[in-house]
This record gives sequence, C-alpha cells and structure tokens, in this order.
Amino acid sequence: MMTVVIISGEALALAFGALCDSVKQVKDQILMSKPQLGDIKSTLETLQPLIKEMAECEKELDGPEEELENLRVKMEEGAELIRKCSKASAFKKYKYSSRLDELRKSLQRLLGILKVQSIRDVKKALVSVRNIENVVQRIEGNCVIHNNQSEKIQGWCAVPEPPTIMVGLDVPLRELKMKLFTDEVSMVIVTAPGGCGKTTLATKLCQDAEIKDKFKSNIFFVTVSKRANLFLIVQELYHRTGAPVPDFQSEVTAVGWLHQFLKQTGQNPMLLVLDDVWAGSEFILEKFDELKMTNYKILVTSRSDFPRFGSPYYLKCLKDEDAMALFHHAASLGDRSSYISEDLPRKIVERCMGFPLAITVVGRSLCGQPIEIWQKRVLEWSRGSSVLESEHDLLDCLQSSLDVLDEEKPLIRECFIDLGLFPEDQRIPATVLIDMWAELYGIHEDISSISHLYELASQSLANLVVTSRKDNKYSDGYYTEHFVRQHDMLRELAIRQMIQEPLQQRMRVKIDICGDNLPMWWKEQKYQSLIARVVSISTDEEFSSTWQNLQLPEAEVLILNFQTKYYALPVFVEKMNKLKTLVLTSYSTSPTELNNFQLVDSIPSLKRIRLERISIPSISRYPIQLKSMKKISLFMCCIGQGFGNGSIQISEAFPNVVEMNIDYCNDLVELPAQLCDLIQLKKLSVTNSHKLSALPEDIGNLVNLELLRLRSCTDLSELPGSIRNLKKLNFLDISDCFSIMELPEDIGELCSLERLNMRQCSRLNELPSSVLDLEHLKEVTCDEETEILWEPFLPYLTHMHIKVVKEDINLNWLHKSHF
Repeated sequence: MMTVVIISGEALALAFGALCDSVKQVKDQILMSKPQLGDIKSTLETLQPLIKEMAECEKELDGPEEELENLRVKMEEGAELIRKCSKASAFKKYKYSSRLDELRKSLQRLLGILKVQSIRDVKKALVSVRNIENVVQRIEGNCVIHNNQSEKIQGWCAVPEPPTIMVGLDVPLRELKMKLFTDEVSMVIVTAPGGCGKTTLATKLCQDAEIKDKFKSNIFFVTVSKRANLFLIVQELYHRTGAPVPDFQSEVTAVGWLHQFLKQTGQNPMLLVLDDVWAGSEFILEKFDELKMTNYKILVTSRSDFPRFGSPYYLKCLKDEDAMALFHHAASLGDRSSYISEDLPRKIVERCMGFPLAITVVGRSLCGQPIEIWQKRVLEWSRGSSVLESEHDLLDCLQSSLDVLDEEKPLIRECFIDLGLFPEDQRIPATVLIDMWAELYGIHEDISSISHLYELASQSLANLVVTSRKDNKYSDGYYTEHFVRQHDMLRELAIRQMIQEPLQQRMRVKIDICGDNLPMWWKEQKYQSLIARVVSISTDEEFSSTWQNLQLPEAEVLILNFQTKYYALPVFVEKMNKLKTLVLTSYSTSPTELNNFQLVDSIPSLKRIRLERISIPSISRYPIQLKSMKKISLFMCCIGQGFGNGSIQISEAFPNVVEMNIDYCNDLVELPAQLCDLIQLKKLSVTNSHKLSALPEDIGNLVNLELLRLRSCTDLSELPGSIRNLKKLNFLDISDCFSIMELPEDIGELCSLERLNMRQCSRLNELPSSVLDLEHLKEVTCDEETEILWEPFLPYLTHMHIKVVKEDINLNWLHKSHF
C-alpha cells in the first residue's frame, strides 16, 4: 500500500502524496485505463524512496530549489489529470488515455533522471576519493596490471586483475592458504624462476573468497622490483589508505612510519603482498619481519627462496595436462585443433617445460599460422637443447617468438624493443610511445601506434591496459588512459636485443644510475660520442643532478626518469641538435622542480615535450622560445600560477604549437587566459582536472581549433559564449562534466562540428534550439538520459546518429589506476 511520505520540502511531500492517493483511489474504477494506472502506481512506488532521499538531502547537497519546484508542479498536474479522468464520462475517458500515457512516460523519465543523478553523485564522491588518494598517479608503477590486470589509472597498492585464464593453480592456492593461515607463520616466500606464475598465484590468492572474508579491505599489494626502495614502499602503503603521505629523511624515520602504519591497520587482520623481491633486498624483508603482529601476514614472491625468513613455498611449473590446456587457449586452437596433429602441440609444449609465460608467448606467436610454421619451429628447436634448464633458456625460447616478428613484422619488433627503455615495473604511457614513434618511425597517426600495441598484446609480448571505463570499444582518439606493462622476463628480452651491439654502435642506449655512480665508460669518457637515436637515463632518489658531458649528436628521443624533488637537466641537452621528443617523468610522490629548464631553448628541432609530475612554476622562471614545438603534454603536473606570474609568455614560447594536453592536473582551477593566444592550436585536451571550474572567455580566439576535449572536468559549470567562434571545431567532448547545466545558446554556430560527446552530463535539462543549425553533426555520444534531450530534434537532424553508451555502474575505473 502506498502512503504519503513526510519529507522536508512540505509542498513536494503534499503533491507527491496527493498523486499517490489519486492513483490508489481510482485505479480499480477506471477499467479501460487500469493497465496504465497500474504502471503509474508501480513507477510511483519506485520513485518514493528516491524523492524522499532527494528532499532530505537537499540542504546538505545545496540542491537547486527549482528542481523540487518542478517536481511539485508535475505531481500536482498528474493528480489533477487523474481527478478529471475519474469524473469523465465513458466516452470522454478515451480522450484521457493518451494524456495518462504521457504522464506514465513522464514519471518514468523522472525515475531515470533521478537514478542518473544518484549515479552522478556517487561518481563525484568517488572522484573526490581519487583526488585524496592521488589514485591518478601511476597506473602506475605497481598498479597497472600484470596480464591485462586492470583497467584503472589502478589504485596504490591495489591488487592486480588476474589473467583471463589460470590453470594449474588450484593445488598451489590451497597449499599456500594452509601455510598462510598457520598461526605461527607470519611470512611466506613463494619462489620459482621467472615466468613460472608467482605473481599470478599471488593475485589469485588475493581474489580468493576465504582470503577476502578474513582480510576484508586490508589487503595490500606492492611491487618491490630489482631496485628495492623502503621509502617508496611505505609511502605507497599510506597512499592506499588515503592518509597523508609522510616525508622521510632517513631509514630510521621510514621504519618508524612503517611501524605506525602496521599498528593502525593491523588492528584488523591484514595481508601484505610484496611482489617481485630480488636477491639483495633482504633488508626490506628484515624491516617487515621485525614488526611482527598477531593479525599480520606477509606473502613474498621472488626468484630467491630467502630461507632465513621461514620455509619457502616452491611453485612448480605446470603439469602436462595444464600446460596443454594453456597452450590450446593461447594458440586459439579450438575447432582448428583437428587440422593440427596432437603430436605437434605436444612437442612445442614440451619445449616450454611448463613455464606459463613461455607457453603463452609461443602459443600466441603460432596462433593462426599455417601448419608449416609450426613444423619449422619444432625443427629449429630440435637442433638445440629441448629442455629449459635456466632463465637463459627461457629467454632463448621467448626469442624464437620475437624472431618471427623480425621476419614478418619488423616494425612491431622494433616497437617491442622500445618498451625495454623504461624503468622496471612502471607503467609506460601509450602517449609517450606515440610521441616517440612519430619521430622515430614516421607513424604520425596515433591510431597506428595504438594498433601496434594491440598487436604486441595479441602476441602476449606486452599488456595493454586501459584505465578508464570498460567501453573502450568506442574509440575517439583519447589515449591518455592507455598504458603498457611487461613481465620482467619480456623486459629482459627487450633489453637483450638492445645490447647485442657494442655501446658505440647501438641505436638505443639505456642508462641506470644509482646515486651519483655513473657507468665507468661515462666516467672515463671512453667514447667521444654515441650514435644512438633513443637515449633513456634513469636516476634514483639519491642522485644529486651532477652530470658529466655526453655527446649525443644523433639522438632524436631523450627519456629522463627521476625520483628526486629537485632535478637539473643534463647540460649536454643543449647540444642535442637533432632532438625531437623530450620526455621527463618524475616518480617522486610530489611534483619535481626543475632548475634549468631553459636549456631546451637551445634545441632547434624539438617538436614534442611530455612532462609528468613536474612543477610548472619551476619551469616558467626563465623565458624560452621553441619555434619548432608542435605538441605539449602535461600529466599530473602542478600548474599553479605557472603560466600566470612567470617569465614565460605562452604565445612567445610556443608560437607554433598545434596540440596541447593537460591531464590529471588537480590544482588547475582556471585555464590560463594566455592559452587563447596560441592561434595555431588545433587540439586542446583538458581531462580529469576536477577543480577546473572555468574556461577563458577568449577561448573563441583559437580560430584553428579542431578538437576540444574537456572530459571529466567535474567542476566545470559552463562553456564560454565565445566558443561559437570556433568555426573549424569538428569534435567537442564534454563527457562526465557533471556540473554543466546548459550549453551556449549559440552553439549552433559551430558550423564544422561533426562529433559531440556529452555522456553523463547529467545536469543538462535541455538543449538550445540552435542545435538545429549543426548541419554537419554526424554523431552524438550520450547515455540513456541525455539521449532524451535530443528526441525533439531528431525529426530535423536526419543526418545525425546518436550512439547511446550504457553506463557501467561498476566504478572501479575511478580508482584502478596506479598512476
């Protein structure tokens, strides 16, 4: 039975109650309209709790009063309609049938709107959580997944998603749980050679129902890597809980903070996974082992067994039956298995010796190939060792799959090798690879670079992770949330290809610096110059920015990775006259300040710069002018007043820039007005900058702009009226801009607009009539709610297609990002 609900906002309560009572009273009296009234009654019952919640929360959410007023009017009109219908003669009741149907549809639309608004509010709350946790930080480092492990920009210390298929792990999982649940055991070491499935087993354990039931949300997953860093591990743990990230001056301080963390979180059962711990990192295990607690369990995966920390669990390679099952899946044999004798796959699987990584990579490389290729592979292997006796042999096995690429797709092979240029266990932004490959290989279409990554993923030579929603089948050229991860063995395989030639003959040079300890050949200035086209230099948190000279006259791409709060570019960059792409990435927990960015002013050919987690004010102190600059990308940078009070005048510094991307810059409140002076700009993308509330009024000065993307700028409330001057704009993306309530009245003057993405613009109530003037508009992407806004215009916009994307209510994408 439907009752009147007493809610805040008495007028709405009374109107809603009157409508409910009217339906209840006449439902059985008006027989010919009984089905319609039944639907109305059902809809009202569903609406009741939503309206109650909306009214009760109005003051807290500071909701606009007109929303409740509009609802009240609708309710009163509905009650009056039903009253008239009940008193009408039988003949006239037919007249009311269509109006009752309109009322029914109106209430159902209202139900849809309230549901969408509810989803919107949840999303906005989760966006705030993401800001607090800094989730957007490194789909990162440890988080972006291993084996299509996640779609996030994945959370700090978040558990990776498991591979699509896991075989042979039921028994190890059961045995591992028994070991872990033993009271006297606090640390368990899972050990096996590389490529055996240690990380997959750890991931499966974290996803196990019993484990989740015991540890709840107190499960932490940290990738340690070869160069273990206690400071970063402790900071990541604090990130995961959303607590302020401490700053450490010494190891003693870090251990103190770790103890405090464990004391607080260890009040409830806690599981900590330390993945990929290398020999020589015992000091990390010592610190955790010293802080044993009753409810505190540690799972370690490593190629070493670390016997002093307890009895290790030795993960064995796959048994024959499981190995064959995995190979059949990787090679997509399916029905085609009838064309290939069972003997051939068995010989191949025997060669892989039960290593899941080798089985998967080899299977993918043979997928869809003629039987002659399979036979050739077996023949080649038969001439050498048929048993994988070491990790060196595993690399040899993987090498055979790479050699196939060299024969059939040499460019894909080069792209694979480039992945080895980046730091271990860190996510590789696809946009960096796009910039690199545009200059190295002339791949100027972004979609071509992405297709190469999908090709590598299809061969299991890399994991491509998209951290946004799961609807990435609708590609619109936005690749900021595409990242690449590699298994350690595949990364080693890529590095092996790089170092086959002598240093002075290599096309790629990768340099890792610990502290200030430069490689001996560099210290001794053994080589006058190197001919490499790509140079990657990574330094750690102890590097003092003390550089020695290095001549790189042929280098076209320079990648600098660092972990310090203050960093100086190497002086030799000003002599790199052929440099076209510069990538600066800070892995510090706070934006890094650069003290000599003006050195880039001396590089005549520099076309692309990507800065990640850099303090923009620190680079705007000195004037620069880069006439060749075409593309600028800022990712998770601290912008502040960087383009306002500094010495850099944007239009003078970058007079010919055609593309600018600003992503996840959480301190960006207003887009700098100077950007409107970049009259050559064709693409402007500002995404996931949740504090951005306004665009410059003069944005209409960007007369050459063809693409404007404002995705997920959740505080942006309106578009400036001058946007009507963007006569060349063909793509506008305002998706997930929850605060936009109306579009500019003159939006119809965007005479070249072909595509519009307005999904989840849930506060939009109506469209301006000028949309009828968008003669070239071909595609509108929206959700089920914003689709309704277009219904009145569809008879006139016959050339336009509406693409409705159903929203995935699973919002894991908001915090699955290991940035």
